[in-house]
Amino acid sequence: MPPDATTPNAPPEPLTDTLAAARAGDEEAFSGIVREHHRRIHSLAYRMTGSIQDADDLAQETFLRAWRQLRSFRGDSSLATWLHRIALHLSLNWRERASSRQRTRDAYEAESRPAVHGGDDVVDLEAERNRRVVEALQRLKPDFRAAIVLTVYEGLNHAEAASRLGCAETTVSWRVWRGRRMLRAWLADLMPRNAETKEPHR
Repeated sequence: MPPDATTPNAPPEPLTDTLAAARAGDEEAFSGIVREHHRRIHSLAYRMTGSIQDADDLAQETFLRAWRQLRSFRGDSSLATWLHRIALHLSLNWRERASSRQRTRDAYEAESRPAVHGGDDVVDLEAERNRRVVEALQRLKPDFRAAIVLTVYEGLNHAEAASRLGCAETTVSWRVWRGRRMLRAWLADLMPRNAETKEPHR
């Protein structure tokens, strides 16, 4: 589904003053939109890539693309949903490179170091757990990872996730079911048998 696709037959959402000003070319108004939505867009990109630096780049590209395409936004979906689709589209097209993988490993190593020295085993274990969860997410194929991210982490139901991904609801259900089975197998030593995979801290 194209990133600016909208839900058929949905009534247009009234444009806010800020959005109307941004569509008219007001850069300060658009900066307000960026500040409001940046955290969620960055979080989505991070879950999809496992790399903070790549998430930075993808979030920036999302808002650059939104700025260029803002006049085409008709309000058939919420602005948050529209931005979310752009970010997801870019994330699905993200390509791992050797340098990207190295940056990711460096970030994991930095994040896994205890913030304070003093033998805090709980902090060490939590950091290791978070690193393992992020790595496991990256082992999933992109379409499986997207289904897990949208439903488990973003809280969408399967129908909503299917709309974002441009596929059938049953396809999303299969990907979620299969993705969870693989994650449980890879992380079996970290969690109880029936426990859900929790979101890695950042």
